[in-house]
Amino acid sequence: MDSITKRLERIEFHQRLLAKMHTMEKVPFYRLVIEKGLTEDEMNEVLDLCEEVNQRFKKQLEEGLVSHTTLLIHFVGMLNVKLAPKETVESLYEQGIFPELMKKLAAIIPADVSTSKFMN
Repeated sequence: MDSITKRLERIEFHQRLLAKMHTMEKVPFYRLVIEKGLTEDEMNEVLDLCEEVNQRFKKQLEEGLVSHTTLLIHFVGMLNVKLAPKETVESLYEQGIFPELMKKLAAIIPADVSTSKFMN
């Protein structure tokens, strides 16, 4: 069970995100963060993961690779367990966070992927 301090920190973080939102439709990733109860650190870990995968993606493009399945496997394997991979990729794309990468991942991610199913 979360301590009261941790819960309060998460609520304050969610309020800061809400203050940035003009409409929920324009910030679907933030909405997802709030719906799934991620902490600020957890959200930052997701964004750091996106940055890492995006760097790998750019390198693969430079090398002429056309299959990016390894990036998807890494992304799904490292994604916070509170988040569904497909929903996360779609919300990141719609919010304009690493759009080229998210478009590529969305194109190769199975519709019913979950972390455990995809990794087995």
